[in-house]
Amino acid sequence: MQLNGKVALITGAASGIGKATAEKFVKEGAIVAVCDLNQEAVNSVVGELKALGGEAYGYKVDVTNKGQIAEMVADLKNRCGRIDVLVNNAGIVQDAQLTKMTEDQFDKVIDINLKGVYNCARAVVDTMVEQGGGVILNASSVVGVYGNFGQTNYAAAKFGVIGFVKTWAKELGKKGIRSNAVCPGFVATPILKAM
Repeated sequence: MQLNGKVALITGAASGIGKATAEKFVKEGAIVAVCDLNQEAVNSVVGELKALGGEAYGYKVDVTNKGQIAEMVADLKNRCGRIDVLVNNAGIVQDAQLTKMTEDQFDKVIDINLKGVYNCARAVVDTMVEQGGGVILNASSVVGVYGNFGQTNYAAAKFGVIGFVKTWAKELGKKGIRSNAVCPGFVATPILKAM
């Protein structure tokens, strides 16, 4: 088991890629914190992870809310003593062509897909520095590199995430913290290889 005893916090983990990542991590021996907006879905995934024989905790958290994030990180650190992995997976789409995109559509995607990544990384980085290492994995997309019709907001956010990764690698690598970006559709293998 490649992640035996590692403590992993996964945002957007109540469904889709986040849930699949949580399952993979538990199967590899990690202790998993499931973070998402939907409390019922969080509880369901935690139950499924425990049924797989894993140790899991659930948190209803909005990644745009720094107070909620701080409470989650403090509780997880209190329970487990450390945080080894952050997977920034939470994200949304609000597609529209530039000529039709509203400011609200733009702001929501940037707030969750970009600022949410920053908020969660900022909340765990001091712990990782103190313990001498960790991994911050961020869900990006080829849309951040190539663009996509009707996704000005999403492309900007995912390109920004790639910029985060490049910057954090320079700032945090010497402190034992690895930062990487993964593209949905290729999650499980790159995540394990990045660690």
